[in-house]
Amino acid sequence: MTELSAPAFVFEATTAAFQAEVMERSLTTPVLIDFWAEWCGPCKQLGPVLEKLAAEYNGAFLLAKVDVEREQQLAAAFQIRSIPTLVLFKDGQPVDGVPGSLPEAQLREFLAQHAIEPLAPAEPETEHRVAPDLRTASERVEEIRARMQETPEQETLKLDLALALLDAGETGAVPGLLEGLPAAIATDERARTANARLGFMRLVERAPPRGELESRVARDGSDLEAWHLLGARQLLAGEEQLALDTFLEMLRIDRAFHDGLPRRALLDAFAVIADPDLVSSARRRMASLLF
Repeated sequence: MTELSAPAFVFEATTAAFQAEVMERSLTTPVLIDFWAEWCGPCKQLGPVLEKLAAEYNGAFLLAKVDVEREQQLAAAFQIRSIPTLVLFKDGQPVDGVPGSLPEAQLREFLAQHAIEPLAPAEPETEHRVAPDLRTASERVEEIRARMQETPEQETLKLDLALALLDAGETGAVPGLLEGLPAAIATDERARTANARLGFMRLVERAPPRGELESRVARDGSDLEAWHLLGARQLLAGEEQLALDTFLEMLRIDRAFHDGLPRRALLDAFAVIADPDLVSSARRRMASLLF
């Protein structure tokens, strides 16, 4: 392992801990698996390059090293026929694979194809506390609109305005703002949050009253449409734990419903909920149901 790589970004993956180390971690951060062996010359050339990128990308992805000699069960499960071979995990499942040793430029292209870009180093903590924002959502909307008139070239203000409008309960202009974002901002975590919130808000606009939804799931526990709408209402009402329980129950009943809607609902909820402990707990429960 190179001196540049940080232990948090590069680790040895094992068969016994594969679910926790790779599957569950990929729910929040992409995990690139490097299948290699000590006797493999190309593997020894590729390994340092991968570790350098893992350090440079600063946690945008994790690098899992799998020694095929020690972890033959994993190699067989992934049908590894030649090494080195790379397999990318996102959202708990493999999404792409690359056999052979690639040069650094092609590795960067491969990561970029999956929207993996280097993260900026975290700013050092200071003792200064940020004063709470006491403005109302409507006041923030007006302030951002004024700033957009002054500096129309500042694209991030579109995202700021979309989020402020969602806080104010106004969805009409939000889709246009989000669709107009440049690619670099459209993949921002805040843009993901805005899109998820917009989806839930649109969902409840046509949803029956909460009492009716609760009666439907009480009468028919397999009414997953009612479960979905109920979870959306709970989430927007600030009952985040209850909403996660509802979406997890959907996943338990039928993970394949509407082409994987229960899983998508959970991932959208994770994007909306700001409590990391709550999200982490739900992710573990989700992984246990999926795998």
